[in-house]
Amino acid sequence: MEFLVVTGLSGAGKSRAVDALEDIGFYCVDNIPPDLIPTFYTLCQNARKKMERVAVVTDIRGGDLFGTLSNSLEELKREGRNYKILFLDAADYVLVNRYKETRRRHPLAELHGGALEQAVKLEREILRPVKECADYIVDTSLLSPAQLKERITNLFLGDMQQALMIHCVSFGFKYGIPSEADLVFDVRCLPNPYYVEELKPLTGLDEPVSSYVLKWEQTQGFVKRFLDMIDYMIPLYCDEGKSQLVIAVGCTGGKHRSVTLAQLLYNHLQEKKMRVSVNHRDIRKL
Repeated sequence: MEFLVVTGLSGAGKSRAVDALEDIGFYCVDNIPPDLIPTFYTLCQNARKKMERVAVVTDIRGGDLFGTLSNSLEELKREGRNYKILFLDAADYVLVNRYKETRRRHPLAELHGGALEQAVKLEREILRPVKECADYIVDTSLLSPAQLKERITNLFLGDMQQALMIHCVSFGFKYGIPSEADLVFDVRCLPNPYYVEELKPLTGLDEPVSSYVLKWEQTQGFVKRFLDMIDYMIPLYCDEGKSQLVIAVGCTGGKHRSVTLAQLLYNHLQEKKMRVSVNHRDIRKL
């Protein structure tokens, strides 16, 4: 099991880092008291469904409880339980500006009469021992949210495109466009096997139907441009930090042409080692 302890300065981007970790398959728990980390580790190891990647966030929000973090980590080490520490950092002036912009209260501000600068300095001193033993340190001072996501993805996945989950959906326009769709392609312009008697009761998952749909010159022209466009756009979505992309392909009833093309797209993206799923929403409807 890959077990990651996420900590760092308040305002340094831990929440965004956790969002990025969730997008690449980590099971994440925020603001866990350090005393509970060994117990939670055991629960994850003994879970009925195997948990391969787990991340827990613990930080100064826990108040005095945070002081037990070193003891909890030592306990894990004594028991031979592997873990890594990800530490999020940023320059003091950046942290102060972020708190001023969001108007949130720093967890240690009350100790210094609301003085943000002093609260940040105190937190940095408290966290210094943890930072010194961290396996990964990410300074977010000059990183945009998309750049932070890319950094986290590269650290724990190695390929930014693997952070994007792509869902291919076929549908029938007669039943409505999927509300979650980011991209919608209308393939009602292609030859329709519905009007071929022996193909009408079949679906685009059946070879005779897919062969019929794909054999036409206009379909081949569409497929080339369709796949080229998707291949071009996916890296752009990744650069923007998008974690999920829903590509919907529609025909009249959602059984023949749209199924064939959505399945073709799914197979194409699988060959490119993308994280992809396929759902033929209306394939069983009359």
